[in-house]
Amino acid sequence: MFYRTFAAAVLLASAAQAQTNLPFALDWKFEGPAAPYFAAIDNGHFSDAGLNVTIEAGNGSLDAIPKVATGAFPVGFADINSLIKFLDQNPGAPVIAAMMVYDKPPFAVIGRKSLGISDPQSLQGKVLGAPPPDGAWAQFPIFAAENGLDMSQITVEPVGFPTREPMLAEGNVAAITGFSFTSYLNAARLGVPEDDLVTLLMADYGVDLYGNAVIVNTDFAKANPDIIKGFLKAIAMGWSDAIADPAAVIPMLMERNPAADAELEQRRLELSIRDNVDTDWVKANGFGGIDQARLESSLDQIATTYDFVMPPDPSVYFTSDYLPEGGFKLAD
Repeated sequence: MFYRTFAAAVLLASAAQAQTNLPFALDWKFEGPAAPYFAAIDNGHFSDAGLNVTIEAGNGSLDAIPKVATGAFPVGFADINSLIKFLDQNPGAPVIAAMMVYDKPPFAVIGRKSLGISDPQSLQGKVLGAPPPDGAWAQFPIFAAENGLDMSQITVEPVGFPTREPMLAEGNVAAITGFSFTSYLNAARLGVPEDDLVTLLMADYGVDLYGNAVIVNTDFAKANPDIIKGFLKAIAMGWSDAIADPAAVIPMLMERNPAADAELEQRRLELSIRDNVDTDWVKANGFGGIDQARLESSLDQIATTYDFVMPPDPSVYFTSDYLPEGGFKLAD
């Protein structure tokens, strides 16, 4: 009996020692859309892949790019459009997107009807609050160009992330840039009536871009392809768990962020699933991959407001080398 107990303990210790530590740099704080990653931890998907994953909150959808490019983190979560510009300005930097998560980006302008916001044109003559590191603000020039907006007629107020929604709630700005599922619900929580809020989802107004993706350090990925493949599979399983039962994964988020509002974060997660992750294209083509023609089209659109230093090369920005053919199937 002692021998069997001792042997089991040795096997457990060996299994624990075999786990590879893998820090993951998130784009934002621990809100509803982060729950799938905690589900991948708590439901054993990462450990089944031999990984001990730790997750660090971020400060915006550009935040993880330099962290991964410098090798401080082997994997992260960031806006692919910002990654494209980063790689254009830092050619050869060892970072690339390896799994698309937000097939339809949540980049949005959220405004108040009572302050005159109804459509893109109504932004002219108004004050727009925009955090400089915000992924939605990074794409605003494309949104403005696609809708014929005169930027000289919009007063842009640089704001911090903590003050963005409060400024909208207090009426200090008429609209803000942000992720649709973040800023809308945050403003509503601060007391702005939901029927006074207007969400201008950039993807509905001519912006044909992808959103946030899992990015990897290319040096690490080339040296450890199986680790990256296992990591991406576990993430897909975490999202599948969240899609199958959003309520079941929210307690995993609350454990890491006890101050959060569980009902609010579940709604935020459900909005991200419906509008950004489990899209019609993903249902038909699998989760994680991209449409090459759409990526090339998005590069053309980025070029309308951004002067590329180097000729854009889609192969530099996204790789499917670590995905199964046809992507991952998510829960129905």
